[in-house]
Amino acid sequence: MSAEVNRSYVGVLVNQRLFRGIEQGKTAHESLYQYVLAGREYEVTPCFFRLGDIHPGQSTIRAYVSTRQGYIRKEVPTPRVIHNRAMYRSRISNRKLEHLSNKGITIFNQYTRYNKYRIHQILLQHPNIRVSLPETELATIASIKGMMSRHHTLILKPNNGSIGRGIMKLEKSPNNSWTIYYRGNSKGSYRQYSFRTKLPLFLLRTIQKKSYLIQQRLPLAEFEGRPYDFRVSVQRDHTGDWNITGIVGKAAASRSFITNVAQGGKVHPLETIIKSNTTHSSAYIRDQLTQFSLSVAEHLSHHLPYLADIGLDVGITPEGFPLFIECNCRDLRYSFLKAGLVEEWVNTYRNPIGFAKHLLAQRDVE
Repeated sequence: MSAEVNRSYVGVLVNQRLFRGIEQGKTAHESLYQYVLAGREYEVTPCFFRLGDIHPGQSTIRAYVSTRQGYIRKEVPTPRVIHNRAMYRSRISNRKLEHLSNKGITIFNQYTRYNKYRIHQILLQHPNIRVSLPETELATIASIKGMMSRHHTLILKPNNGSIGRGIMKLEKSPNNSWTIYYRGNSKGSYRQYSFRTKLPLFLLRTIQKKSYLIQQRLPLAEFEGRPYDFRVSVQRDHTGDWNITGIVGKAAASRSFITNVAQGGKVHPLETIIKSNTTHSSAYIRDQLTQFSLSVAEHLSHHLPYLADIGLDVGITPEGFPLFIECNCRDLRYSFLKAGLVEEWVNTYRNPIGFAKHLLAQRDVE
């Protein structure tokens, strides 16, 4: 125990709900113990706290730390480096993060939610990434009708949504009518509504109430007749460089067009899914996904400060060409565990602690 006393603390910022469950071990999909194991490897001590527990200029905070008696909340030195695993919607919270950063605390993944349209606009600036993007606009009556005149299948998704909630599909029939597929609630079965030119009233109300995107539907390859894509974990590690931590396939559930695991999608190792694609080998697809995802991470990090840990959803065409779907700045990571990719899952926790150790070493040099 004496060796751990002198170790630097690395902060892991969590939401209130997770914080309340720490003592009972009820932390949903987040495995705090993997952070603890990584801390032992990199000789730092992770501590877990909420944004309300830390204030600029204070020398100590109350945080949970792993001990032989379990997780105990105690007074520890204010961490100089913090990994943000929380999600904040209010401007006040984001301003506090900025204030802490301005006071000399290094916070990586400082922002864990960016609207999808902003990410799309940033990626459009890169010529090699641009060709992998679907045509995308903010959803209005005019933009939806414009897209309907250019494409036969469209996707409507919330600009700030997550885990696949609220996604709808518009599909043109041979008789030139359109059908919209949607869920009445997050767990219900899909409903459908057909129309010709006049957009459904519930759709108009939806895009008035909440910011939505309208996108060209990408020509995704299929696994057992279901569209699939890949979750690619891209993280900075103990070297400070971006690396691919893991890649896992996600196939849509039966009679669904959404691959999100939270919406019924099934996970599979890349090699299992690629067996159904006879055009290219799994090694080729892995290389395509790797090179593309690293390019996306590098490009985004030039525009989004403090980015260090993201989960990309990337599809491929039947010909093996990568297609960008979405960037998640708070990757939930459990897809790897569900697919039996335990080493990759462990490394999704290990790498942020390694990166924190890298940042601490940089600060000591300065």
